[in-house]
Amino acid sequence: MEGTPGETSEVPALVRFLDEATEALAAAREEIDALNVYPVPDGDTGTNLYLTLSAARDAVRALPGADPDARHEVAAPPPLAEVWAVMARGALLGARGNSGVILSQMLGAVAATVAAATSSPAGRRPGAVLADAMAGAVDASYAAVGEPVEGTILTVARAAADAAAETAPTAGVRRVVTAAAAAAREALRHTPEQLAVLAEAGVVDAGGRGLVVVLDAAEHVLTGRRPVTAPATLATHRIPVVGHVTAPAPAGGAARPAPPAYEVVYLLRAPDDAVPALRRRLSGLGDSLVVVGGDGLWKVHVHVDDAGAAVEAGLAAGTPSEIAITALPATAEAERVGRRVVAVAAGEGLERLFAEAGAVVVPGGPGRRPSAGMLLEAMGAGDVAEVVVLPNDADTVATAELAAGTLRQRGDVQVVVVPTRSQVQGLAALAVHEPARTLAADVLEMTATARHVRQGAVTVAARRGMTMAGPCEPGDALGVIAGDFAVVGPDVGTVAREVAERLLAGGGDLVTLVAGQEDDGTTAALASYLEEQHPAVDVVVYDGGQDRYPVLLSVE
Repeated sequence: MEGTPGETSEVPALVRFLDEATEALAAAREEIDALNVYPVPDGDTGTNLYLTLSAARDAVRALPGADPDARHEVAAPPPLAEVWAVMARGALLGARGNSGVILSQMLGAVAATVAAATSSPAGRRPGAVLADAMAGAVDASYAAVGEPVEGTILTVARAAADAAAETAPTAGVRRVVTAAAAAAREALRHTPEQLAVLAEAGVVDAGGRGLVVVLDAAEHVLTGRRPVTAPATLATHRIPVVGHVTAPAPAGGAARPAPPAYEVVYLLRAPDDAVPALRRRLSGLGDSLVVVGGDGLWKVHVHVDDAGAAVEAGLAAGTPSEIAITALPATAEAERVGRRVVAVAAGEGLERLFAEAGAVVVPGGPGRRPSAGMLLEAMGAGDVAEVVVLPNDADTVATAELAAGTLRQRGDVQVVVVPTRSQVQGLAALAVHEPARTLAADVLEMTATARHVRQGAVTVAARRGMTMAGPCEPGDALGVIAGDFAVVGPDVGTVAREVAERLLAGGGDLVTLVAGQEDDGTTAALASYLEEQHPAVDVVVYDGGQDRYPVLLSVE
């Protein structure tokens, strides 16, 4: 990334940075969530940053010519300024939480600086352009926050921008980024000296840690070096506080005021000149106010007791959409505690398996898929604060999302749908469920486990047809791998062995077999075959009782 800012050769490097930064945030988000004690201890800063940057990456990869992994791509790479602009808009539309909104504002300011440099007739050193972009990002972020607080992501960003500005006059992009990343790491280390709540908890700022992860990813993409970062456990972030703490605890041991009850986030289409009045109105309603955007499109984030008033303020300024209202922990936990897992099961045996693992079970499967109302009833029963939903069927994922969105509107329950598309994915996800973890950490582990399961099944053709594996006749056995018909054979046992061998071709330590209603001993025979042919692989057999599929398979 040492060429002029407008060169299309920079586009692949920018996409690599987005990929690496997103993956790095995915790996670090459990740690970052655990650090999250300011402004409220809701344990989702890492997840919000990850989702925000993921939205930016996905928007860029959707551009013709921008995805380096598109093997048949014929379009030329788009101009760098266009890619930056699309990335910034994607981040704005996908921004989650306080830190995510601030990150989207930073990306927007960088995009504006790159666009200005590209259109300028006089060429400038790329390092200087980048330093100006970082400075603009910091200025825009401070301006967007209702009451900026030091010891947060803003402080870390400013330290990085200052280091970039000092380095830029005599250096290229690589050295500028390296200096900025090093300064960010050092500033992060000192955040407990600036914010009392961090010092009391013995942690660094969560948003600042997320920004360090992003800058470290940029340094690695440009230099090939992986910076030495802080350890990833909460205890190792405990730092002795020396010097002045700018936000002391209330004198005399008085309790802090209760935090606001709700987080309100929405997109707003409004003229730019309506935003100052909106900021003033929202700042009188609550705290953690961030309003970012421009050119008629804004992202609003605020913590308030009166969520309706925050939405009404948006209506007075323009047209709000994608409104999300979430109960903050101090309110939600006072009335609702605990976490429920809701699982859709496609057979009596599977219902028992999910229930024994602690899930609330909703009957489902081909021919009897649950309605949104049935799922909503299972999600909303009782007084839990958090709900995780396992649809366990590709056609039920959208229904689960619809039910979850309806429940979220109540504002006092957090609901996450893990998009499991098969029964075996759901079993694997539930096996790693751990209620003691934060919701974000638990969902991350369940999602990652389900995603890494290689899944298959065997069914029987009911009529003549054409499949991905060739033509089939009624009564033929059909092997399914990852949702597609991959094998056609004369009998279930033969096809089941072929499916198992293909799933194991990529390696694996554990094979799970689930016998269906129509199993005639095929599953037991398959288990014996695998134990003989693959003695190093563990085989587990369950009686699922599912219809239409004599055997379900998974490899982990």
